Amino acid sequence: MYRNLNEYIERLEAMGELLRVGARVDPVYEIAEITDRMSKTPGGGKALLFEDTGTGFPVLTNMMGSDRRIAAALGAGSLDEIGDRLDRLVAGAMSPKEGLWEKLSMLPLLAGAARWMPRKTGGRGECQQVVYRGTEVDLGILPVLKCWPYDGGRFVTLPLVHTEDPDTGARNVGMYRMQVTGPDTTGMHWHLHKTGERHYRAYARRGERMPVSVALGGDPAYTYSATAPMPDNLDEYLLAGFLRGRAVRLVKCLTNDLYVPADCDIVIEGYVDPAEEKFTEGPFGDHTGFYSLEDLYPRFHVTAVTHRRGAVYPATVVGIPPQEDAYIAKATEKIFLAPIRAAIQPEVKDLYMPPEGVAHNLALVSIDRQYDGQAFKTASAMWGAGQMMFNKVMLVAGADTDIRDAGQVAALLRGVAVPDDILLSRGVLDVLDHATATPGSGGKLALDLTGKTAPNGEVSLPEGLPLPPGAAVVDVSLAREWAVVLVGYRDASPADLTGLADALLDSGVRFIVAVDRAVLTLSPGDILWHAAGNYEPGRDTTLRGGILIADGRTKYPYREGFPQRVPNVVTSSSETVALVDRRWEEYGTGGFIPSPSERYAPLRSSPSAAVGGEGESAGQI
Repeated sequence: MYRNLNEYIERLEAMGELLRVGARVDPVYEIAEITDRMSKTPGGGKALLFEDTGTGFPVLTNMMGSDRRIAAALGAGSLDEIGDRLDRLVAGAMSPKEGLWEKLSMLPLLAGAARWMPRKTGGRGECQQVVYRGTEVDLGILPVLKCWPYDGGRFVTLPLVHTEDPDTGARNVGMYRMQVTGPDTTGMHWHLHKTGERHYRAYARRGERMPVSVALGGDPAYTYSATAPMPDNLDEYLLAGFLRGRAVRLVKCLTNDLYVPADCDIVIEGYVDPAEEKFTEGPFGDHTGFYSLEDLYPRFHVTAVTHRRGAVYPATVVGIPPQEDAYIAKATEKIFLAPIRAAIQPEVKDLYMPPEGVAHNLALVSIDRQYDGQAFKTASAMWGAGQMMFNKVMLVAGADTDIRDAGQVAALLRGVAVPDDILLSRGVLDVLDHATATPGSGGKLALDLTGKTAPNGEVSLPEGLPLPPGAAVVDVSLAREWAVVLVGYRDASPADLTGLADALLDSGVRFIVAVDRAVLTLSPGDILWHAAGNYEPGRDTTLRGGILIADGRTKYPYREGFPQRVPNVVTSSSETVALVDRRWEEYGTGGFIPSPSERYAPLRSSPSAAVGGEGESAGQI
């Protein structure tokens, strides 16, 4: 596959998927604003190579942010090609082998698997051609991005963080953002549910320092594999080897005993000391489209920085979807569908995580339905499987439904019977879910769409719908297609929508959703993103006479049962927008693209990373 990012860049250029920016561009805010504009163009735009960053390193962004680029990154013509290959592999491995000939037929498969296993080699790798250690270490040589105005600092956003279980020696390669806090220190943002955190606790029990090494760049299959929802104790470099068709070659780090890919671009070596007090990390404009707020995390001490000559610094920009991570999620849907069928739910036919759901807020699943209750059984099983445990809302449809076709899904939603087709549950949520009052856990909702058909006749709305107390407008624009009525609020009044529900009982409307008034000016996809992010099914759901009422508004941190802190939406400052507007022709990136931040600026509730507070009307625009 690719020996370094330069080889991948050459491939992208040959495909017409790369734009080079020769003008001097600042890693603080400017690169992120340009990338945000590009990534939100239809189809994900182009990858961007910023050649002059004021450091010795170019910056590559949006490198996997299109269907063509994510497939090329994983060595395939399309993501379907990878999914089909894994389907055949799993089917061959799982099928019964009765005769000698069938057993012998597995030998090529076993030989192939052996070729994918990562291999340790002696000597130094290309990633160690240039070495800084001890007092020479200065992370300031790297063009680390600061993306958003209320970020707590510069963040490494595509790190491949290597740790080992001290008891078993099992390696983990995870992607945990790293806030640069000094020339030789960063934060290490591993969440409660992540493998890196589990290794950290194990070292704490032993009273030992934890060696950590961070790789950047190299074959993009490495970067994808670090994001993948691999089962615990299964090596991410085995997946990378499968995708590449050959083993990942590993070399020993210079200041600890961990191994990293010999052909990556940059390596940051060091340790985390569990005996050291955690420090305040963040805020950070996150992939949810909202800031993740300050919290306590371990500090990473850097003992060496090494890199190959001609290294490229890779970075991703996250924020309001769609961004590059939406295409990475597409790859995960295709690659992990076969293992889900084999190990968890054989009836699952397809899985779709729309970008507006930012991976964990919304998922659609199609199944081969055989009996009543199977949709809820599937949802419950998926909520207990790996990173699907973070899912908040799941729609389960029949195998004959194209769950990526909005029209087909809308027709099924019109046929939902409330409350019979509703499952409310509780469980694990992503730590970044800001709607729940208890970080990392909260309510879940599943809708059974199997066997549903759109009812005869259109949704029929009565005249003179009552305006709920505190509401500013009732929006019925989505009612006829989606059976959804939106109610826009301009303050923090309780969303008492029962009177409106009573007026709509015989209309065919199935859902009433309360949203911030400013959200109603956005596209349906943006409305879905904002409402899903602010919705906690256990607290924000009311079932009233055949209608599900959901409160998807910005929440109020001073009310009982609500989160103590509420994050703001992520947008660029007006100063950064104006700067990029003025310089656009200098970048050489084609026709002018307006800033997405101008569209989302009305959603900002305060000039900070957080909104609301004692006595403040959170959500007021």
